[in-house]
Amino acid sequence: MTADGAALGRRLRERDLSAAPAALNLLESSAPADREQSAQLMREVSPAALGAEAPGHLVGLTGPPGAGKSSLLSALLHVWRGTAHEAGPRRRTVAVLAVDPSSRRSGGSLLGDRARIDFDPADRGVLIRSTAAGERLGGLARATRAAAHALAAAFDLVVIETVGVGQAETEVADVADTVAVVVQPGSGDVLQFLKAGIMEIPDVLVVTKADLGQIATSTRRDLSAALRSLGSAATPVLTVSSLSPPTGVLELAGALEEHRAAVDIHARRLRARRAAALSEFAAEHGEGGLRGLGGRVDAERLLEGQDPGLEVPALVAVLERGIA
Repeated sequence: MTADGAALGRRLRERDLSAAPAALNLLESSAPADREQSAQLMREVSPAALGAEAPGHLVGLTGPPGAGKSSLLSALLHVWRGTAHEAGPRRRTVAVLAVDPSSRRSGGSLLGDRARIDFDPADRGVLIRSTAAGERLGGLARATRAAAHALAAAFDLVVIETVGVGQAETEVADVADTVAVVVQPGSGDVLQFLKAGIMEIPDVLVVTKADLGQIATSTRRDLSAALRSLGSAATPVLTVSSLSPPTGVLELAGALEEHRAAVDIHARRLRARRAAALSEFAAEHGEGGLRGLGGRVDAERLLEGQDPGLEVPALVAVLERGIA
């Protein structure tokens, strides 16, 4: 039986966290009937329905494998939920979308990130969902993008954790309000980031394993110098340790919140929705479809003329009507 997408969207809009698992199941389904219900769900949590952008903070957490992202996320969860020694001022509800790379041969995914995150399974204020990257080279499937925006209507924080960073794995920056890039000390990541253009992505840079001492300090210094050379000296570079007791995690939570307060969320998300719609349309109809609209520039102009509160499925429908 197909789920009622509109009803699930309304429940999320009312901050009913228990609707989240069923909503995610629907958004991940590729069945035609479910795709239509997914579009209805997204309409119910769109800025047009909410009267503003969804209130949740979309945080992208990315970095090379082995950098300690899952351990760091575990420590952040304890801060956000008020269970850490150095906890924040209030308990916040948190949804985590842990993106695992899909096998190119089978299309399957290990979906193992959930097992690496330390959290209380009985805590109803936390939802952790492993999701496959699918065919998207950037590491974010269509369903993950939709899920992040839908969950932002119900949860205080929605974290998208991706595995790996490279030129093709930067799509998280197009979805998140705030992007934290995590590196481990002494790994040579600074040079690789400069080559790949990754240093232009983070809103916050995080050096893990601060307990290693001088090597972590040197890495932080190198990152700060690299940012200055790119004219991004204002980007904070923090060192943290996830060992018990953790250090620097409360400061990191504060830096994420400060960035969110300073950024124009409406403009950032509007740009992201229109870019996602164009990407989905091109994936479905190819370059021929774009030519039918007069080319990519004309397609972008068409989107810019639409209601800024429309969600991605509605924007894709506008493009499809343009070639009908």
